[in-house]
Amino acid sequence: MNRVFRFLNKPYPLNDDLKHNARIVLFLSIGIFAFLSLFQPIGINTFSTREIIYLVFGIAASLFVILTLNLIVLPSMFPRFFNSSRWNIKREIGWNLWMLLSISSCALLVYSKIVGPIGIVFTDVLKIILIGSVPVALLIIINYNLMLRSNLKSAQLLNKKLIEKREQNLKLIHFESEYKNDEITLNPESIAVIKSADNYVEIYYEREGTPRRHIIRSTLNKAETTTHDCGFLFRCHRSFIVNIRRITEVQGNSQGYTLYIENLDFPVQVSHMYITEFKKLLL
Repeated sequence: MNRVFRFLNKPYPLNDDLKHNARIVLFLSIGIFAFLSLFQPIGINTFSTREIIYLVFGIAASLFVILTLNLIVLPSMFPRFFNSSRWNIKREIGWNLWMLLSISSCALLVYSKIVGPIGIVFTDVLKIILIGSVPVALLIIINYNLMLRSNLKSAQLLNKKLIEKREQNLKLIHFESEYKNDEITLNPESIAVIKSADNYVEIYYEREGTPRRHIIRSTLNKAETTTHDCGFLFRCHRSFIVNIRRITEVQGNSQGYTLYIENLDFPVQVSHMYITEFKKLLL
């Protein structure tokens, strides 16, 4: 029994897009009207033309009203109940049963107005319930396809982002030097800090788990241009470019912030002019 309750309480996707639901209401109402007009499934071909018109229009109109009430009005009035984060299998089953009951009851009421309560037989009731199950079944199919397309699109977007991030991580950057034998090519992820040192630039990075330092004759401005496409390498001071993914601690002071970087024995300063942009990157 506990397994049954756990199953019924499992999350279930809820279509809470009211604009989409409005289109569904119109589509199903017109579809049922056309279906009844063409196939006349409950023996209405024996009725007079006037009775057929009343019956077809009546059932289609009642379906429109019930669907509008159930798919648009009630979700708008009770948003806490129709909350996609709280929707589960139990609610979905109950909701579909309510939809079937309300649609079939209204259709049966319209039918009884035409033939009279005495003229209704059990087979007519079954036929009307089957007719009422058509829009409910279509709703389930439409919602399933909607959620499937949405999740597939979302998954494709996530995969694209993962590929882009992977490519970005694998993309190497080359630091040029005035002395060609000092030049170095690195994975930007491995860089911890780039530090200006007079006419030289010190690059602190990690290779095979070991912290390393490489010095090239260049400027920090040139290094900033080289790392421009790496959003996680941030110019935080006139003397520093820091990898924000390797920050272990941030301390505030009157000058700005002091950063502590993994595997480095010196702090990195964030000057006042870079504070706003720095906070946007971290928060």
